[in-house]
Amino acid sequence: MPGAAHRVLVVGIDGVRLDTLHRLATPHLDALAAEGFLAPIEVDEETPTMSGPCWATVVTGVTVARHGVWSNDFTGHRLDVFPDFTTRLVVQDGLRTFVAAGWEPLLQSRTGGPLFAAPSRSVYVSPTADTAEAWERCDEQVTEAAVHVLADTSDSADDPVASFVYLGAPDETAHILGCGEAYEAAIRQADARLGRLLDAVRSRPSYADERWTVLVVTDHGHVDAGGHGGRTAVERTAWLAAAGPGIGTPARALRHADVAAQAFAALGRHPDRHWTLDGAPFAAAPHAVLLDMDGTLVDTESLWLRTVREAAPAIEPDDLFQALGRSAADTAALLRPEDPHTLTEELEARFLAAVQRETTALPGALALLDLLQELDIPAALVSASSRPVVDAVLKTLGADRFRTTVAEGETPRTKPAADPYLAAARALGVDPAACLAVEDSPTGVAAAEAAGCRVLAVPSYTPIAPGPRRTVRRGLEGIGRRELWAAGL
Repeated sequence: MPGAAHRVLVVGIDGVRLDTLHRLATPHLDALAAEGFLAPIEVDEETPTMSGPCWATVVTGVTVARHGVWSNDFTGHRLDVFPDFTTRLVVQDGLRTFVAAGWEPLLQSRTGGPLFAAPSRSVYVSPTADTAEAWERCDEQVTEAAVHVLADTSDSADDPVASFVYLGAPDETAHILGCGEAYEAAIRQADARLGRLLDAVRSRPSYADERWTVLVVTDHGHVDAGGHGGRTAVERTAWLAAAGPGIGTPARALRHADVAAQAFAALGRHPDRHWTLDGAPFAAAPHAVLLDMDGTLVDTESLWLRTVREAAPAIEPDDLFQALGRSAADTAALLRPEDPHTLTEELEARFLAAVQRETTALPGALALLDLLQELDIPAALVSASSRPVVDAVLKTLGADRFRTTVAEGETPRTKPAADPYLAAARALGVDPAACLAVEDSPTGVAAAEAAGCRVLAVPSYTPIAPGPRRTVRRGLEGIGRRELWAAGL
C-alpha cells in the first residue's frame, strides 16, 4: 500500500510458559499466529531468566552485555547508551510513542529504572497489593488506558506510531499461586485483553489507510511451582507472536533482541550502524531493490558463456565460469592479459549481437518487477555489461520499470567491486544497507555484499551458499511480499 502510515504495537505478557500456552484456548493470539507466526525464543545463554534482563533485551535490541541490566534491580545499567525503541524513535526521529505498564522498573526510577526512558506519552498504574487479584486489576487499568490511546486519532500530532503495553498478571499469579488453574486463567485473561487492544486498533477511523505490525512477546517461562531465574528448559523458553506487512514464518531461530529491530524495520527505520544492535528484523521492506541483469532477469548468461567460448575456444572450464558476472574488459584481461583490448572489442560485439537476437526474460522476472512497482519500491538495474547491451535488454524488460540503471564503465570499478551498487543506491537516495540486491553469480554477490546490501541470490551456473544477510533461492518465481520482506535478513 504505497504511502500508507505504518504503526507498531508491542504487547509484553510477562512469564507465559509456551507449553501452557499451547494447551489453552487463546483465540486472539491464535489469530495473530495464523496471520503471521508464533515461534519459540530461547533466552540467551548469558541472560538470567528474570524479567529485568529479558525485557531490557526485548525493548533495546541489545543483550545484557551491552544494556547492563542483570536483575530486577536496574542499578548500573547502560540504557543511556542503548535506549529502548520508544525513546530512540522520539529522540532521534521526533516520532510519537506510548508505553503503558504496571511493573515499577519499566516506568519508575526506583530500583534503578526506568527501562523506558523517554516515550512521548506513558501511563503507569501501580498495583494496590502484591496479590494475583491486584495485578489483574492493574492490567485491566493498563488495558483501558492503552485502548483509549490506541483508538483515539482526534489529535494526529499526538498519535503514537509505536506503542508498548505490558501485562504482568500471569507472571505474578505464577509466583503467588504456582502454574495451575489460576495461572492458566490469567493467561486467558491476558489474551482477552490483547483482543481489546487489537479491537481498539481496528476501530481507528484511519485504520484502512494504515499498516499495523503487532508483536506479542513473553520474557521467560516458569517452573511448575511458579518461580524462575534458573536454567531449565521451561524457564529459558519464551515465545513471540507476530503479524503485519510481509511477516510470515521466520526462516531462522528468533531472539529477544529481534523484537526492537523488527519494530524499527516495520516503521521503515533502518538502524544506524552506530546503534550496534544485537537483534535483526525478520521481515523488512527494502528501501530499494537493486537487480543484476545477466542471468538474474534475462537469460543472457548462456549467451555470454557461448560468446566467451567462441572467442577463446581453448578456454578451461574453471576460467570460463570465472567470466560469469564480469565485464568484457575484465574477462579479456583474465583470458588474454598480454593483449586484452582486441579481445574486449570482439567479446562486446559478439555478445551484443547475441543479446539483440535472443534475449528473453527469465521466469518470474517480470512478475517481480511488477510487484516492486505495485509496492512503490524503487528498482535499479545494476549490470557489469556495457551500456549498449543494457539498453538492448531494457527493450525486453521495459525501461520504465527501473528508476535508474548502472552499466559497465559508468563507475570507477565494476563488479566484484562495490562501486556499481553504491552508485545505484546513491542515485536513488537510499542507504545501501537498507537495499536488497538480487544476483545470480558469486562475483555479483561479492559486489553487493561489499556495498553492504542485503542479498537475494538466484544462482545460475555457479553454486552460492546461504550466509549472513544472504538468502538463496532457485529462481525468481513465486516471490511475493513475504519472500521479498524476508530476503537477506
